Amino acid sequence: MTPNAIILRSITTEYNQALRQRGRFDIWISEEIINHWQHDERVYDGTSSSVKYPDSTIEACHYIRLVYKLPLRQAQGLIESLLTKLGMASLQCPDYTLLSKRLKQLNLTVPRFRKHEKPDDKIAAIAIDSTGLKRLGKDEWHQEKHKVNAKRSWRKAHFAVDEGHFIQSAVLTDKNTMDDQVVGTLCQSIITGVEHVSADKMYDTNAVYQTLDAHFPNAEIVIPSKDNTFANEVHHPKRMSNLIGCFALGIIGWQSVRQYGKRNISETAMQRYKKIIGYTLHSRKIENQSKEMLLGCSVLNRFTKLGMPNSYRVA
Repeated sequence: MTPNAIILRSITTEYNQALRQRGRFDIWISEEIINHWQHDERVYDGTSSSVKYPDSTIEACHYIRLVYKLPLRQAQGLIESLLTKLGMASLQCPDYTLLSKRLKQLNLTVPRFRKHEKPDDKIAAIAIDSTGLKRLGKDEWHQEKHKVNAKRSWRKAHFAVDEGHFIQSAVLTDKNTMDDQVVGTLCQSIITGVEHVSADKMYDTNAVYQTLDAHFPNAEIVIPSKDNTFANEVHHPKRMSNLIGCFALGIIGWQSVRQYGKRNISETAMQRYKKIIGYTLHSRKIENQSKEMLLGCSVLNRFTKLGMPNSYRVA
């Protein structure tokens, strides 16, 4: 066996082990969460009482629900069975109605979990893109039979993904929200410096360039020009540079020089979300759907931390 074959086999073995690790229950219910699963001693002040289940318990239940693609009632049954198997019959799973009500109350604004516990000093590259997630409702057969417009049943998920495949920021909007309208919201969640920002031509507006330049003044902004865009003194300087570069080098040559291929990490993230978490939102209200999407992104980040394949060109 050649040295290259030995290295390739070692990498494959490590990645396969990482995939197996993703299915282990001890990833999702850690000892810290179990120790603070519920508060049996509650305080009553005459108007209300302290919560029985902290946010960490609600999050853990929804993580399990998303990973195993279960409705709330089935997720409750699985967790109750799991607690019994662990010899913790004194602990209870929150009722499915409580899980639904508490979802929108979770203090979750950005996807959790990164490669390191401490914030990154600098992010090498960020790719921004959006995809559609289907709302709970009528399926394709019903839409075709009754001539229902399928576009009414979709939400739009906007992702900002770093070079290590970690989703740094995510926002859920209705289907009518344009991609360039949420760039500012995505950037607000990223507090570290960024060296390279890429997006497709739908983000080619002066407003987007101004927003990105304000948040990441030292970043290289790589966005191809829209069709029929001409030089104009009102364009942002970095937008003007990209416009001239596309004209001088051709779109393929410009993409190669400016490393536009880094944008593929956002496409990969969206494909992974739909394959692992699913392309359908289970919740009915947009407040819950937004939290559900952020929890799904957190699951993907946790999976990414466990292990990803090492991809590189061999020829």
